[in-house]
Amino acid sequence: MTATASTWDYEHYDPERERLRESLCTLGNGYFATRGALAECAADDVHYPGTYAAGCYNRLTSTVAGRRVENEDLVNLPNWLPLRCRPVGGDWLTPDTAEVLDHRQTVHLDTGVLERRTRYRLDGERELTVRQLRIVHMGDPHLAALRTEFTVEGGHLDLEVEAALDGRVTNAGVPRYRDLAGRHLTHVRTGTAGPGTVWLRCRTRTSDIRVGMAVRTTADTPLAVGRGHLRITQRATLGLAPGRPATVDKTVALHTSRDHAISDPLQAAVDRVDDAPGFDGLLAGHRTAWGLLWRRAGLRVPGEAGAILRLHLFHVLQTLSPHTADLDVGVPARGLHGEAYRGHVFWDELFVLPYLNLHFPEVSRALLHYRHRRLDRARAAARALGRRGALYPWQSGSDGREETQRLHLNPHSGRWLPDHSHLQRHVGSAIAYNVWQYCEASGDAEFLHTKGAEMMLQIARFWADSAVWDDRLARHRLLGVVGPDEYHDAYPGADRPGLDDNAYTNVTAAWVLARTLEVLRALPEPRRRELVERTGLDAAEPERWEHISRTLRVPFHEGVISQFEGYGDLAELDWDGYRARYGDIRRLDRVLEAEGDSPNNYRASKQADVLMLGYLFPPGELRSLFARLGYHLDEDTWQRTVDHYLERTSHGSTLSGLVHGRILARARRAEAWAFCQEALKGDVADLQGGTTGEGIHLGAMAGTLDLVQRGLTGLETRDGSLHLDPVPLPELSSYGFSVRFQGHWGVELRLRHGRLDIAVPDSDLPALDIRLPDRSVRLRPGDTCRLVLPS
Repeated sequence: MTATASTWDYEHYDPERERLRESLCTLGNGYFATRGALAECAADDVHYPGTYAAGCYNRLTSTVAGRRVENEDLVNLPNWLPLRCRPVGGDWLTPDTAEVLDHRQTVHLDTGVLERRTRYRLDGERELTVRQLRIVHMGDPHLAALRTEFTVEGGHLDLEVEAALDGRVTNAGVPRYRDLAGRHLTHVRTGTAGPGTVWLRCRTRTSDIRVGMAVRTTADTPLAVGRGHLRITQRATLGLAPGRPATVDKTVALHTSRDHAISDPLQAAVDRVDDAPGFDGLLAGHRTAWGLLWRRAGLRVPGEAGAILRLHLFHVLQTLSPHTADLDVGVPARGLHGEAYRGHVFWDELFVLPYLNLHFPEVSRALLHYRHRRLDRARAAARALGRRGALYPWQSGSDGREETQRLHLNPHSGRWLPDHSHLQRHVGSAIAYNVWQYCEASGDAEFLHTKGAEMMLQIARFWADSAVWDDRLARHRLLGVVGPDEYHDAYPGADRPGLDDNAYTNVTAAWVLARTLEVLRALPEPRRRELVERTGLDAAEPERWEHISRTLRVPFHEGVISQFEGYGDLAELDWDGYRARYGDIRRLDRVLEAEGDSPNNYRASKQADVLMLGYLFPPGELRSLFARLGYHLDEDTWQRTVDHYLERTSHGSTLSGLVHGRILARARRAEAWAFCQEALKGDVADLQGGTTGEGIHLGAMAGTLDLVQRGLTGLETRDGSLHLDPVPLPELSSYGFSVRFQGHWGVELRLRHGRLDIAVPDSDLPALDIRLPDRSVRLRPGDTCRLVLPS
């Protein structure tokens, strides 16, 4: 594999790495995406073609370990890719069945084009080169296209080519889910719609989403249509003269019944593909759309880190593009790149929206609308527990109910085990945090005063109603939760799950309560009155919130912040011994369970938990939060806390290296780069051992972008100003990017050799305040400045 800022290039055919390549070569446009599988290869143990439309879910029931289990999945839609070839009278050619002389697959990041070139040996004299260009159109979100050129050397060749639309797909891309029902499509029908155009329609089994696909295939010779079981084909025979390429173009249109401004998905697809220009015209429009995106989101970082960051940005934009702003969808934790986590929405938006806020605020707003539309479901979940307010689910899908599985498979032991991760109620705090961050960056007072305030109020209300007063401690407590560290979900030997006073949960709950009070005080009086009447907010509630926000308990042990009450009583793990026996112990939980043990018994974390506080809040704000709670958090205590958990974390999540790298950039700069490298290479090197082939880790990818955008620059959007406190790493000290802040499009920032250059583009907007720890500058539109940074 070789990488540059503009290409991601794989040489040779490697079946063992094919799933990884398929994920990293996925093309998408925010509406739908298709994995980078070879067009001639069907789903098997090596290949997994998959096409996923944002928000297209279906629910099925399975029997697992003697129990009926219901799961909702992002649906693998009919496969539009198939295009295969063979010498007339011969076998179909694939890299698994024919001799491959050369193979190369390249993602052109600048233009969103996947190029593939394979050279097959046919017989003693003849060779066939297959070159393909693939796009999923960034200008028109319902279109994709595939151009295939066939060139023979060594003699004339009659080549049979078959293009297809295949409705025989299932959700089978994750081996550990294969005991679960995966046949989501039904009522598959196929037909023709004029010369060269065929179609397929179907619907999802329970969610009843209707899907229409139409394909227009063009070749130099006539096409014959054939129908098989749940698929339709178009075949042509090409007479190839040596050295003279023949081209077959395939253009697809996809619509679902979730789309706006259509009456029938199939008719919409047929009309769209009929109106679509030829491949060259599609490619030109696609390149223009990508050029506009890169102009808004460009990140200029040199070297290997810059190449990886550009790939990360490419995949973020393919999952969450401006087209996403028109959809009712959340942030799928594994992108639109595969079926891991069943396409569900977790808290990963906490790592994604801070980047989008400063480039595509309209997308951030749409993603927050997804949460607001499910506020009633979150309130119902709180009522089911006998509490007021809103309890957002740990895993969300179509309608906002809790989608977290109650059983999960340990591949090490082969056992299905209870899953208690639904107790991660801190997801509500993440949503409130994102509301606030979005509004600070965008200046969207309308959203903050309406939907934002309503969500924050109901989340705050849930925390307040969940808090229990302890007379002995003279403190409020939050009991029976799970923090970000999923290794710990119960006390040793306990007969019920849940932990008490998780520090991250309690501190972020206190932040939500305090910030919501601030929002309520700042609301225009008529709007405040509306909100009070709509939500039934009584006068005693804000007073109670104020009290709880100052009295929530944060446990300590041995001079450090405890991850939860009782953490200090757990045994120490023999880290060296386990590494010597197992090597990679990122998924220590699976190793211990297979031994009949549990990480609940040890001071051992999967990922950052307490330290997430240092990721979300700059040092000054974190100290203020602890002071509000009545605790003194000095630099020594925080440094001891960082050291304590660094020694006891296995980094079983791609988010862990990201969090640790950002914290260490300020705490222990010399060690920060190793963790930044872990975050950068999590997917491209598949550090989690095969998981990337099931879908990229979107939160980690977006988080690395935010690491260089906000983490290393200390950039905060606060009080209508841009605050900066740079901490450049020696390995990443010179780079540049632009941001969109409260109407200012394209504010340029460049760190270089101990200085910071800032340029504000010309406009009729007010001047922009830039604040550093030791000075402030005010830049009018059209101004530039250079600030020398302290060494």
